[in-house]
Amino acid sequence: MSAEASAAAFPGAAAGRRAVNPWVIALTVTLATFMEVLDTSVANVSLPHIAGSLSASVDESTWILTSYLVSNAIVLPMSGWLSSLIGRKRFYMSCVALFTVSSFLCGIAPSLGALIFFRVLQGAAGGGLQPSEQAILADTFSPKQRGMAFAVYGMAVVLAPAIGPALGGWITDNFEWRWIFFINIPVGILSLVLTNALISDPSYMRGKPRKGFRVDYVGLGLLGVGLGALQVVLDKGERDDWFGSHFILIMTIVSVAALLVLPIWEWFHKHPIIEVHLFRDRSFAFSNLLMFMVGFALMSSTVLLPLFVQTIMGYTAEQAGLVLMPGGFAIMAAMPLVGFLLSKYDARWMLLFGLVLLSFSLFYMTRFDTLINFGTVTFARVLQALALAFLFVPINTAAYAFLPREKNNAASGLINLARNVGGSMGISVVTTMLSRRAQFHQSVLSEHVRAGNGMLHHAVQGLTAHLMAHGSSAHGAAMQARAVISGMIQRQATTLAYLDDFWLVGVFVLCMIPCVFLIKKVKPGSTMAVH
Repeated sequence: MSAEASAAAFPGAAAGRRAVNPWVIALTVTLATFMEVLDTSVANVSLPHIAGSLSASVDESTWILTSYLVSNAIVLPMSGWLSSLIGRKRFYMSCVALFTVSSFLCGIAPSLGALIFFRVLQGAAGGGLQPSEQAILADTFSPKQRGMAFAVYGMAVVLAPAIGPALGGWITDNFEWRWIFFINIPVGILSLVLTNALISDPSYMRGKPRKGFRVDYVGLGLLGVGLGALQVVLDKGERDDWFGSHFILIMTIVSVAALLVLPIWEWFHKHPIIEVHLFRDRSFAFSNLLMFMVGFALMSSTVLLPLFVQTIMGYTAEQAGLVLMPGGFAIMAAMPLVGFLLSKYDARWMLLFGLVLLSFSLFYMTRFDTLINFGTVTFARVLQALALAFLFVPINTAAYAFLPREKNNAASGLINLARNVGGSMGISVVTTMLSRRAQFHQSVLSEHVRAGNGMLHHAVQGLTAHLMAHGSSAHGAAMQARAVISGMIQRQATTLAYLDDFWLVGVFVLCMIPCVFLIKKVKPGSTMAVH
């Protein structure tokens, strides 16, 4: 095969090198994606073990998660700028190397402070991985193949959070928490070897560095302060009673001020670290909004479902992780189908179907009660997973459809940021609502539990008699019976709060449907608009 024929067959092949099958490249970048996304959720269930091992409180140990998310969020939108500055392949391999080394350092951390510092490094490295990987896929595949490529990539992005809690629980229970970080090392080394051998920068990124280039220190500072403060607010707000805390109030003001000034500054800067001009393309703008909602729904439900089955149904942490796992397999099965359909049909129809199915799955969860079985919860999760498959791939495809190839890196950083911020906000919203709606429902239910209530009196008498028959004293049995009734009320109130959360997220998803029709129509297999 000639060089010209090779280039035609494999559009991502670098000039001067033999053509590499683009699917090999897709699998190579997906490997690092899975490793990085897995690390955002695998540590969640291990926090009590980490806190005990390092002589810290569980509340202090949550900074292990927060520090990762903060540094990750800061690097995400500036990954395109860094790639253009030092070259995408060099930047990507640097991120993989730093992520691997920092994973090892996390595993041997002697104190909580050291672990938090190493997690900051790990999060910064992880923030540069996903945007670079998506840009590599966008450059490697032709528009006709791009949907299937993003489907392969999407399996890793959505599957990793699904199996992360179960894997983290299993590793912690059977080995030691440090191994949740050590497992990244062989994956990172393999990714480095394959990346070095198979991936090259596209022609438009090769050449001499830009002359007269200056670092946008003001934009960099606004970005770091704004996103860092926002992530702290979202993570710590519920525990500190939101604006009842002066610290949270100050951090909110700082975040809002920085994030309002940032796009104005970047719009007029000659060498911005964030390409805010990309949002002039309405397809890219609304794709970011839809990706925000995908992150919101994905991460909020990934938090709610395990909590529901543990607090209401009495599942262990490992069993709770298993509830999410069938959804991961459903995504693996659906993603290739979605990629194939994208080469035949308009992405907007799949987005519409995905949003309707996602909202249906969430409204289906509002029918949960305290007596549901494992299969019911799993079926709801599978429905949700199928919906996410029909959203993730079309959104990414639509986002890149009308952008110049040289903007792929900048675009991927922004769209990944939208998903991550959506996930953080989703977790904050549903956990806050869960706490407050549980209090509300408990107050309403308690109004019906009065001394003169005949049904209550009969229930207490029956429980008292049952407990006395099993050896309790009359006074002790009466106290225990009332405690059982109180526990039942609290459990029912908490269940109703979960249902309110599912309903709220379902409504948010439905509100996104008009955005689908604001995205420009793309002819399947082409980047040209259809009028």
